[in-house]
Amino acid sequence: MMNDKTYYLNIFKVSEPQLQTLTATALTHGGDYCDLYFEHTTFFNLLLKDGVVSSGGFHTDFGVGIRVLKGEKTGYAYSENTEMTDMLNAARAASAIATGSSAGGRTYAKVADRKSDFYPMKENWRAKGADSFLPFMKDLETAVFSKDSRIVKVIIRMSDSVCDVMMYNSLGELTYETRPMGSVTVTAVFQQNGKTENRSVSRSFRTGAELIGQTLLDELAEDVVKGIDERFEAIRPKGGQMSVVMGAGASGILLHEAMGHAFEADFNRKGQSIFSEKMGQQVCPKGINVVDDGTIAYNRGSGNYDDEGVPGEKTYMIHDGVLCSYLHDRISASWYGVAPTGNGRRENFRYNPIPRMRATYMESGNADPEGIIASVKEGIYVDEFSNGQVKIGEGDFTFFVKSGYLIENGRMTAPVKDINVIGNGPQALSDILAVGNDLKIDNGTWTCGKEQSVPVSCGIPTVLVSSLTVGGE
Repeated sequence: MMNDKTYYLNIFKVSEPQLQTLTATALTHGGDYCDLYFEHTTFFNLLLKDGVVSSGGFHTDFGVGIRVLKGEKTGYAYSENTEMTDMLNAARAASAIATGSSAGGRTYAKVADRKSDFYPMKENWRAKGADSFLPFMKDLETAVFSKDSRIVKVIIRMSDSVCDVMMYNSLGELTYETRPMGSVTVTAVFQQNGKTENRSVSRSFRTGAELIGQTLLDELAEDVVKGIDERFEAIRPKGGQMSVVMGAGASGILLHEAMGHAFEADFNRKGQSIFSEKMGQQVCPKGINVVDDGTIAYNRGSGNYDDEGVPGEKTYMIHDGVLCSYLHDRISASWYGVAPTGNGRRENFRYNPIPRMRATYMESGNADPEGIIASVKEGIYVDEFSNGQVKIGEGDFTFFVKSGYLIENGRMTAPVKDINVIGNGPQALSDILAVGNDLKIDNGTWTCGKEQSVPVSCGIPTVLVSSLTVGGE
């Protein structure tokens, strides 16, 4: 959502001449580039547990971060208010950090401003009181209990935020926007014959309070009971090397963790990624496209701008099997001599922006998902992963399987649990045998932690990898 420029200047109580003064002050010691990141964010949350909305909270974050780049040095300081005296002190502090000799000054260029709005907000969360959401939460609880007699507890978490940001830099670029976010998570606890299982589902979108309604309620209530019979029946199968079919949607988290991070340009610039020397090379079979996208309407990971004022875009990391782009912030783009891709992101104004993913997914192929499963003699089908560990340098990964099935002679048979899938990201990419025509973006409350936490999303079509290690009996 975008208001007019005056709205943001008034929120932060600054003028354009003051922005120019701040960047000039920050470059006093000869920095190559300076940027300012202003933020005003309101957060609100509610928790329903045991039939009662038992807790909630509201808080506001406000301030400005000032960054100075000089060669390989970064100076960063912030102020939790926008009084000119305090901002000037922060500018001087950032300038002093980046002072001294620094070999190889960098050149930073302007980027074209497209002024796209991927998440217009119809109903402002800030205009809603807590009491307006209580009927929805109670109705959702009732709907979930009605779905399955084995449910003994329902927990509902609801949160929203509205973030006003304004960015200015020493190139004279001034950008601004308002970023809404609404999220609802439902957890149901089931008991059957002395056994307990639980399942959580969530939805999160960059949208206003129009998100809260019957459509969302019905979708969450239906989704939270899916597959629970299989959870109670699941076995721990024999382990070993076998084919793995990743189901469309949430299993895209493996793509994000095991491969996406290795495409972030800071890891590659520093030689820490397995893909550091593979630009332009064939890294997986032809026809495979892996994307990081900031332009999906209302998506949790989308951005009209990143946190450096670079417009959001759709970036192909792999196109037709060839590695064609890393994910760049302004620093790595300057280092590589390419345009930034809109991946400079930060948790809030207290943090430096660094290359981060947005919505990361593999595009659909042309294979029929049922045909993919039918082609597997022995393997497993996985539709939910959790608790992954990845070594960026080597590309090795381990993921815990929350939900899946054995595949025997082309048919999904027994549900499975308590197993790990172990492999190597680049090897797994090269071992892909088939990509389904059923891409699904998962709209859960995905959050990526890489020094800082930022909202992301992920997705994947049905994908067959010829061989991974499955840790079981």
